[in-house]
Formats: sequence, structure tokens, C-alpha cells
Amino acid sequence: MTELLRAQGDVTALGELLSRGELVVLTGAGVSTDSGIPAYRDEEGRWQQSPPMQFRDFTGSVQARQRYWARSMVGWQRMARAQPNDAHHALAEIERRGLLRVLITQNVDGLHGAAGSQNVVDLHGRLDRVICLDCKRLSARSELQARLAADNAEFLQQSFVARADGDVELAVDYERFRLAACKDCGGVLKPDVVFFGENVPAPRVEGAMALLQTARGLLIVGSSLMVFSGFRFARAAARWGVPIAVVNRGKTRADELATLRVAGNVGQLLREALRSARVGAPGAS
Repeated sequence: MTELLRAQGDVTALGELLSRGELVVLTGAGVSTDSGIPAYRDEEGRWQQSPPMQFRDFTGSVQARQRYWARSMVGWQRMARAQPNDAHHALAEIERRGLLRVLITQNVDGLHGAAGSQNVVDLHGRLDRVICLDCKRLSARSELQARLAADNAEFLQQSFVARADGDVELAVDYERFRLAACKDCGGVLKPDVVFFGENVPAPRVEGAMALLQTARGLLIVGSSLMVFSGFRFARAAARWGVPIAVVNRGKTRADELATLRVAGNVGQLLREALRSARVGAPGAS
């Protein structure tokens, strides 16, 4: 099978990989671009925008939090309306066919779950949850959105430029933005996501790695893997001899490790591969 995948870089070979079952899938921003959520990087892996908020800036500065929450409040309207696209639905179908061990996503938009995927590891957390940095209380983003919008209605009327993960560019005085504190303890609220400069919780990584170690394949979809938190899975798969397939528009950090590389629209490619994949093939659970 490895020789076949090396020789045939097309959706037929991808369908053969799917048929083997026991797959671990790792997804990134390229899965959600057809849902109207921009990616951080272009097809060459370069930043398409200024780098996102760093954890140390968010925790260390009231002004940084005002900037973050003002932009996020405006951008949340678009994120909340986003719907799963063909890529999300195809990955949910792979799970329904019993070919998937786990889906690890670097995305924070929750669209895999909305498409029907159940065995999902949200590596970087979820934007639809909010955590208090002091008492650790979790709450719904919709609850915070209502409070922020009530106190900052004028910001919602501003024009903006959409950025990745619900962020937007605004031309406003951020110091006028009124922050909301934790209802329980008055502490600092943060989206329940892993910021740049923050570590992914170790149990989350360890659980996913345990499933990868004995998988029949690692399928990377829509990610450049320029961030180490995702690339570590490709590196581990190569070390353990787990075949790696990459489906992405542009280049990725794992291209030299991959046995199969298919370039193009990820939703279309996954749909085509599913048409040739065999349900109940040897190894499929």
C-alpha cells in the first residue's frame, strides 16, 4: 500500500488510504475557508495579516484586552452565522463509515461538531466558550456577547475587514470599549482557546498522540502546519512509521514527510476520495 501511495498522487490513492480505516485526521484553517472564515496564512505559509494576539499581551494589558474584545465582539456575528461546508461534511461521513479513530482540529470554530463529527479533539479550544482566568468558570460565548453588545452598541455599527477566527480590523478608539468581568468573581474573561504563546493542555495532546501511534494513517487536511502544536503530530507519525497523507491548497511543513500529497479544494477532493473508498475494507472498524 505504501508503494501505491507514493506512486499515485491523486484522489484514487486518497480513497485507498481512507479504505484502510483506523485513521487519525488533523485539520486546519483551510477546512473552514469555504465557510467564510479567512485563514491566517497564504498558500506559501506566509502570514496574510498581522500576527494574532499573544497570551502575554492579553493577560498583561487592559488596553490589549479592550482591543481584543472589541474586534472579537464585532467579528463574532460572522462566526456565529458560519455553516459547515463540503470538507466538514465529508470528514463527518468518514467517521460515520467507521474509518476514523479521531479528528484533531486546530480550528476553534466548532464547525466539525456542527457537521456531525463526534470524536473531535479541539486542540486549540473553542471560541463558543469563555473562561475566567481567576476562578476558571466556563460560560457560553453567547452570554458574554449579549453583555458586550449591550455596553458597546456603537462598535457594532463600524465597518470592518474580516480576519481569521472571528477577528476583524476596526478603525476605532479601543479605549472607549467597556470590558465585561466574570459574573462570579469579577475576574478577567478570556475565550476558551489557546492563544499564541500559550501551551496546549498536555492531556489533550497525550490522548491524541496515543491514538496516532497505532493508527493506519494520518490524514492532514487544510493546514500548513507552520505552528508546532499541529506539526508535532506529523513528526510523530513519521517517527512511528504511520503513513501521512496531505490534502491542502498550498505547501505544508509536512510535505517532505508525506507519502501522499493531493493539492486543491479540500472539500471537493475529500468528496471525490469518499466515492472510491470502500466501507468495511480490511482494517476498517
